[in-house]
Amino acid sequence: MNSLSQMESRLIGCRRCPRLVEWRERVAAEKRASYADETYWGRPVPGFGDPRARLLIVGLAPGAHGANRTGRMFTGDRSGEWLFRALHRAGFANRPESTAVDDGLELADCYITAAVRCAPPGNKPSASEQSECAAWLLEEISLLPSIEVVVALGGLALGRLVREDLGWGRIEPRPRFGHGVEAGFPDGPAVIASYHPSQQNTFTGRLTEPMLDAIFGRASELLRSGAG
Repeated sequence: MNSLSQMESRLIGCRRCPRLVEWRERVAAEKRASYADETYWGRPVPGFGDPRARLLIVGLAPGAHGANRTGRMFTGDRSGEWLFRALHRAGFANRPESTAVDDGLELADCYITAAVRCAPPGNKPSASEQSECAAWLLEEISLLPSIEVVVALGGLALGRLVREDLGWGRIEPRPRFGHGVEAGFPDGPAVIASYHPSQQNTFTGRLTEPMLDAIFGRASELLRSGAG
């Protein structure tokens, strides 16, 4: 039987999508000036967290100078700053920031992953790249046996969750994305949609910290009630 660590070993060697491979490696070689002295990860980024987690968070893809640099989801960029502050306030993280893989961050009852594992140009993976990467998400979810609630950060993440056969049955009709929209798989967890904590959303005020707190407050409520 595969384990998360075995899957991670295979994932980080993936080169299925030529455009994404070229981009992630180019960014890692050219670097941003403020990170010129750092060695970029420059490979597919695995999920991380508590393997017995009841809460699963699914994002879009690694940031070019965030997770593509640090090697850990949502680590080292503005989106992560927002996410980990919210998780800390909700009791799912032991600290409110994530800057590097060795910074002491630990997640409690929570696991974080993404629909696409390589940083895409313009943060926009193609439909074929999303489909190609879906196999990794499906395998990862199969190795997380305790999931009761899923938070989908953004429309792409929600779309992948309801489109793929995750072994939880199909949600019909498919939910339309909106912040705070909830649905439930017939044989699986509850799903809560949230705006992604991207700079585009947070700088414009489309997503505020109270709005993000409300998402994880609702997730905690569902976990306590066993509704997932």
